[in-house]
Amino acid sequence: MKRKVIVATSGGVDSSVAAALLTNDWEVIGLHITKNDLPGYTDQERLRDKDSAESAASVAGKLDVPLRFVEAGGEFHRLIDFFCREYNEGRTPNPCVVCNVNIKWRIMLETADREGAEFVATGHYAKVLSEGGAAHLVRGAGGAKDQTYFLHRLTQKELARTIFPLSELTKAETRRLAKELRLPTMERAESQEICFVGQGGYAELLRERTPEKIRGGEVIDATGKVIGRHEGYQFYTLGQRKGLKIALGTPAYVTAIDATDARVRLGGAEELLSRAFAVTGVNWLVPPAPEAPFRALVRIRYNHDGAPALVTPRGTDAEVKLDRPVRAVTPGQAAVFYIRDEVVGGGWIAPRPAADVS
Repeated sequence: MKRKVIVATSGGVDSSVAAALLTNDWEVIGLHITKNDLPGYTDQERLRDKDSAESAASVAGKLDVPLRFVEAGGEFHRLIDFFCREYNEGRTPNPCVVCNVNIKWRIMLETADREGAEFVATGHYAKVLSEGGAAHLVRGAGGAKDQTYFLHRLTQKELARTIFPLSELTKAETRRLAKELRLPTMERAESQEICFVGQGGYAELLRERTPEKIRGGEVIDATGKVIGRHEGYQFYTLGQRKGLKIALGTPAYVTAIDATDARVRLGGAEELLSRAFAVTGVNWLVPPAPEAPFRALVRIRYNHDGAPALVTPRGTDAEVKLDRPVRAVTPGQAAVFYIRDEVVGGGWIAPRPAADVS
């Protein structure tokens, strides 16, 4: 008898191929997470989610596997609260990192327990290796598509029960397999958006959800001189250049955001460089958690290749000292530590002290 596995089926090509690859050796049960009960969801957003659900159902039908639907509107409501709160406090959040562990894996494992399945699987480009009685999260063969950055908050509990069927594939190879298998999603475009953000972008979401928090204020230069005004500090992010509507005569970037005084600072590219920063809320994936300083490659955003650094653990916090300055180390984003291809841990980039902002 085949063992059961719950496969997260989003309606995209990656999860479709992941499910297809597992059908040979496993009893596959698809899982599609919905958010129909999400307060404030627009008709346009509901139509987008309906399309994804129908796509997931078409894949399940093609593969002849059952598909379960689990409603998570309430969980996504709390995720959006977090998303808005981070922007309102002057940080730039990464909700996908939070969603993976707080919503997706929790629901997958709960579904697996109900269905009597030992494992869960997704279409992420990553790999889990079991060694020394522990599960290790490492980069797969996906190259630039590697998604371990988004998965750094998973614990041994989740990793020990997770399969990544695309671990040895690139995106191009996944597309090719989808066409060979004639999956309904083989030509489906890849989504680049946050699933709960509509066409109006995150600024529209903030205006709808937290209008009382939107505060205009001063735009200052590196010397503290007022050079203009803005309509809401939440609409800026560190390193931003476009849409500033202020001409300084030289290229200008957002170099700091002060939520307390609703102040945005502009400056030159050199002001964005950092050699050291603090990380809070670190999730250490390797047991036992490191106590001594160690060398690592540190990624400060998803599309960052990583920079060599010395990481000094401080319990659930850490200090990072980079070998070379790195541009736009952004509070609220995740910093993820790698030793070779393995994810050792990761946490949230802390804000600079207030003295550095004003």
